[in-house]
Amino acid sequence: MADPASVPRPRWDVLAVIGAGGALGSLARYGLSVALPHSRGQFAVSTFATNVSGCLLIGVLMALLTAAGNPHRLLRPFLGVGILGGYTTFSTYATDTLDLVTAGHAFTGLAYASATVAAALVAVYAGHEITRAVRK
Repeated sequence: MADPASVPRPRWDVLAVIGAGGALGSLARYGLSVALPHSRGQFAVSTFATNVSGCLLIGVLMALLTAAGNPHRLLRPFLGVGILGGYTTFSTYATDTLDLVTAGHAFTGLAYASATVAAALVAVYAGHEITRAVRK
């Protein structure tokens, strides 16, 4: 049995900033889905744009935080886990892929699935490297 003193206690301030950031990020994602709607069985441009732009921003954020001497301890949970975690949506990406395949658009579904992963990885790398280059 674990010693009660060794069990980590929840950091309510961290949970609060993650929740607040998540609400803001989710609202931004919703706004983009309203601005770029798609029908079932179509390439989900809004989800693609959300995930790729979110990954670009994650790369930027990580470059800035690793370059900062001593960033505020709530900055990463608020911006990274909260806002960008609420903004990006890989569960919707999976649903959109399944919708394409079940609607008879298997090739488009495969292209969407592959393009999202490839573009997201490139976006994280580009965001990180461009930010590092600009900061020099």
